[in-house]
Amino acid sequence: MDKQIGGNNILNSEEILEVVVKAADDKLAEDIMVLDVRGLTSLGDYFVVMNGRNERQMGAIIDGIVEAAHKNKIAIKNQEGKDSGSWTLLDLTDVIVHVFSSSDRSYYNLEKLWSDAPLVDISGMVSE
Repeated sequence: MDKQIGGNNILNSEEILEVVVKAADDKLAEDIMVLDVRGLTSLGDYFVVMNGRNERQMGAIIDGIVEAAHKNKIAIKNQEGKDSGSWTLLDLTDVIVHVFSSSDRSYYNLEKLWSDAPLVDISGMVSE
């Protein structure tokens, strides 16, 4: 059941995750991975990691996620690095989104850094 504040639906972290993954997939984000970091950090419930083919596509992915968040009344607490062209972070409170260039994703290797976090099956959220 959705909680309501002031008439706006508040989505739980799993619902926010689905909005993010679908928006990223719609913009053809590559290698979308979701790490379940509940119990490992107080930063959030999920880290979503993906990359774009180039700076222009990375911008489109971020814009698509931001647009979907606003459409679904999901607050974006912070956005960092969009102008860097290599790594952008979106903080949607319980869902932290990382959009990398391919080279920076390999360099930072968040998947290895958070290797204790189980991977979330997103096959039902993305197009085949």
